[in-house]
Amino acid sequence: MSMQKIASCALCSGAVLGAPAAAHFFPSLGGLATLSDARSRCISPENPTGEPGKAAAAEPSDPVKLNVNNASRAAAELGRGWKVNPYVYIAPGETLTLADTDGPGVIRHIWMTLTGVWRWSIIRIYWDGEATPSVEVPAADFFCQGWNEYTPVNSSAVCVNPGSAFNCYWPMPFRRHCRITMQNVNPSERMTLYYFIDYTLESVDETQAYFHAQFRTTRYNETSDFTILDGVRGRGHFVGVYLAWGVGNNGWWGEGEAKFFIDDDEKFPTICSTGLEDYFCGSYNFDRGGRYQIFCTPYAGLCQVLSPDGAYKSRQRFGLYRWHVMDPVRFGKALKMTIQDLGWRHGGRYLQQHSEISSTAFWYQTEPHGPFPKFPGRNELETL
Repeated sequence: MSMQKIASCALCSGAVLGAPAAAHFFPSLGGLATLSDARSRCISPENPTGEPGKAAAAEPSDPVKLNVNNASRAAAELGRGWKVNPYVYIAPGETLTLADTDGPGVIRHIWMTLTGVWRWSIIRIYWDGEATPSVEVPAADFFCQGWNEYTPVNSSAVCVNPGSAFNCYWPMPFRRHCRITMQNVNPSERMTLYYFIDYTLESVDETQAYFHAQFRTTRYNETSDFTILDGVRGRGHFVGVYLAWGVGNNGWWGEGEAKFFIDDDEKFPTICSTGLEDYFCGSYNFDRGGRYQIFCTPYAGLCQVLSPDGAYKSRQRFGLYRWHVMDPVRFGKALKMTIQDLGWRHGGRYLQQHSEISSTAFWYQTEPHGPFPKFPGRNELETL
């Protein structure tokens, strides 16, 4: 097998169930010259259906209605085709459908920028007409911004760029239908949302699994053993996690182990890290010269460190991501992931901490998926 073919197969691993799939998933640069029968489409406020030849067709002279011709006044002198409807509004408490399209196809890229409280903006994705979503996550955490404060992220799967541009590159195959919604749970503030959903219409073979993402949060970790993911049933592979971690005590807080319980594992896992910073591909407390060292790499990062300011921000908080793009955690019928909330006491003794932790787990699996936990309410989502 050629080195180019090996590289393509390795990069395909993020969405493959069995044998290597076609190289159009996570293509290497060397594969970009290969022709394809896929047809590119983009859903946005300027083309809400993604149909060919239907973008930027709004008339600024038409009456302005909710989410129709929102920039018609700005475009009035230039006329049709000049950015007449580039954004949408989502009212307090409203859920807006962003995409509602038939397959087969693959979501390739999502870009968005939104106003308001990012934690109070909930993304849900439904595959092939399912009743419950396969993705249910606050926009803040889906894009590694769990503390509602902008931080740049430069990774293979998620990029966050100035001024608040959220980008996702997880490939998301669907066979019959895709529906994506955004809910604004802010009780008083209307959201303004700009977005692109770039996808291709193409065949999806039996080796392609469905993308899933699940959010969990606790204000006070009573057990000191936080569950990131549980109840997964089916065949698939785990591809990543983002953590927003708030510490309530002094000292190093990440001594706990990440554990994967695969298939028939019960009391003890198959995979266990040696510490939180080790699992996130760092070492020795992420410490260089007595300070945390922020880093963003393609597959892992400590992307955010928020320190107390001596006034109203009294706790230290962290944002971390780990993408299993090159090393997906495979399971045949079940998966559970936990992480210990562990620090240090004096005298070299472990401390069972009670941190504030929010997690977003990302994985692919066959459908149907198991039930998700009840989604947190607005007060539980709020960062305090």
